[in-house]
Amino acid sequence: MRFLFDLLPVILFFAAYRWAGTDAAVAAQLLGDLGLTGIGERLAPILLATCVAIVATIGQVGGLLALRRRVDTMLWVSLALIVVMGGLTLWLQDPAFIMWKPTLLYWTFATTLAGSAWLLRRNLIQTLMGEQLQLPPAVWARLNLAWVVFFAVMGALNLYVARHFDEATWVSFKLYGGIGLMLLFVAAQGVWLSRHLPAASDP
Repeated sequence: MRFLFDLLPVILFFAAYRWAGTDAAVAAQLLGDLGLTGIGERLAPILLATCVAIVATIGQVGGLLALRRRVDTMLWVSLALIVVMGGLTLWLQDPAFIMWKPTLLYWTFATTLAGSAWLLRRNLIQTLMGEQLQLPPAVWARLNLAWVVFFAVMGALNLYVARHFDEATWVSFKLYGGIGLMLLFVAAQGVWLSRHLPAASDP
């Protein structure tokens, strides 16, 4: 359930883009009603999807605050980036900004994990997962490094797709590629970690 909650803005972004692509004239009219006048049909799908993603992310944070739930740092970072990069996309009517947003998010995560481990001597992956797993310090260090590399590669891959493929391909990659690669990485991580977990004691 939490996984779907975290992905909600991405899913709604994809759904809004696909819907707007089937009737760009209506999408442009909706944007006009929101005060974004003069939007052509070519830009209408990506701009409407950007609006939806901004509202969805604000709704996530607002809902958690209203329920007096803790808002993760990752969600605060995502909110800041979607508001800034999405806002620039709408203001300048340039999809490049929203297409760069995942890269900035991934690289922020990678930099945070690396900086905490190498400068502050604090393993954030161990902090997040230490209550569920008992692992040697060397394994925690390798696990943290694996996440640093994963986020760095994902950021570069998003940038590559954004610059070398059309907009629709990037939108599909944002949903299917991002989620698929994340699940594949987590599954591989689980297999690797299983070899380092303490053996269950005999009854």
